[in-house]
Amino acid sequence: MVKFTGKGVYGAVAIGKISIFKKQDVTVKRVHINDTDAEKARVKSAKEASTEQLQAIYEKALKEVGETNAQIFEIHMMMLEDEDYNESIENIIETQKVNAEYAVAVTADNFAEMFSSMDDAYMQARAADVKDISNRIIANLNGTAAGGTDTEGKMIVCADDLAPSETVSLDKDRVLAFVTAHGSSNSHTAILARNMNIPAVIGAGDDFLARINDGDEAIVDGFTGEVFLNPDDATKERLLSKQKADEEKKRLLQKLKGKENITLDGTKINIYANIGSVDNIGAVLLNDAGGIGLFRSEFLYLENSSYPTEEQQFTAYKRALESMAGKKVIIRTLDIGADKQVDYFELKKEENPALGYRAIRICLTRPEIFRTQLRALFRASVYGNLGIMFPMITSVSEVERIIAICGEVRAELKTQGIAYSESVELGIMIETPAAAIISDKLAPMVDFFSVGTNDLTQYTLACDRQNPDIEQFCDTHHEAVLRLIEMSAENAHKNGAWIGICGELAADTTLTETFLRMGIDELSVSPTFVLKVRDAVRNIDLST
Repeated sequence: MVKFTGKGVYGAVAIGKISIFKKQDVTVKRVHINDTDAEKARVKSAKEASTEQLQAIYEKALKEVGETNAQIFEIHMMMLEDEDYNESIENIIETQKVNAEYAVAVTADNFAEMFSSMDDAYMQARAADVKDISNRIIANLNGTAAGGTDTEGKMIVCADDLAPSETVSLDKDRVLAFVTAHGSSNSHTAILARNMNIPAVIGAGDDFLARINDGDEAIVDGFTGEVFLNPDDATKERLLSKQKADEEKKRLLQKLKGKENITLDGTKINIYANIGSVDNIGAVLLNDAGGIGLFRSEFLYLENSSYPTEEQQFTAYKRALESMAGKKVIIRTLDIGADKQVDYFELKKEENPALGYRAIRICLTRPEIFRTQLRALFRASVYGNLGIMFPMITSVSEVERIIAICGEVRAELKTQGIAYSESVELGIMIETPAAAIISDKLAPMVDFFSVGTNDLTQYTLACDRQNPDIEQFCDTHHEAVLRLIEMSAENAHKNGAWIGICGELAADTTLTETFLRMGIDELSVSPTFVLKVRDAVRNIDLST
């Protein structure tokens, strides 16, 4: 038996046979050609075939992982039409009189190198995307298979890394687990695995790939990040028991539907869900969440080729509020910037985008965008129980300006005879140390706080959460992070505001009791974690 350790990204245990993912053969030879027009025509046909394939993958992803995670394939389709990319391919064919495959491969290398050299983490990630779409074009040019596995039946898929299109293209019903030698917990493979509820370990190392063969037996422990190759009987027995216990716990969790989120001593807490678009509401209801604690409104901007209109936004917000039938829906205003870039915003390249022009800073300096969103939100408020929260707050003056603009928008709607609810709660995200430290000043100004633990950890510990090389230093349980959360909770309650947590730590049940003892009123998690957190809450006694 040999054990390998990587990073577990979805907690579950899988036992089965290994199937090594075979990448498509993208070896390209340079061939001199005379008919450049014919080669350009081949590229056009290959691109059309690629677009059809990506459309099919996008539709499959919509069903399996939701609209937010499927958007990567829309981006890929847009990249296929990128003017600079296509001009480069045609120019290489024309000037060097070479075959289409070679022109695409050279263009891919050049663009990938350009993206990789950028300081912006979002743009660096585009290097993998341009390689992915270029490999697809080459495969369609030379008629090679798109890659896959040979193993029949259920399998543990192992690879150096998996491109998003490769991950989604696999038959979910046959995949027991993913294991990759490289990648980070923020990679598309990891995100898709989490959303597909498939055990996954990433970063198992080069030695892992060198030691495995198709058909080898393995056990993947997504809780610990361990992979056991050809496990001995004792290990197999131990992990079979762990798997059985986990499956039984998940089965028992279903019995918690309809139950209260109440501790043994009678303390109640709200457990809400985080979603990325209206299409995720079904998962919220299916998992019995008490409301929506984080609705990421930026999906409306990411999926559009220009600024979404007031009517587009109003329709989406109205649908969400009506679907939740009176349950709280907290919608976060536009959070574009940093790792979420939108071309038509024409944001300048920044040395430190995570610390730069993003979120509320865009809204306050481009008030026409902000006002359009606020008008849509307040108009929709009559259809349900709406809360609005504002991200990336660092000062009292920002909140004063936000409140003033909200007042102006409401007055404008009233003058126009357009209805809106008078009971919309306004809140801010505590995701910067600055906001936590002055939370005593901010709390009297708002109805609630929502702690974004992902960014709060990043900014407190000076750790770029997009950088896989420093994951070991990003300690989400760091005392400094927990102290800032506790300080914010105390100041919220002293000033009549309530406080929730909507970052990933909200789903960390090893901290649930800690948060409840701090006085956290609400935890908002991915829909699939709602019952798990409810179970944790119902087994806590705060009287001891």
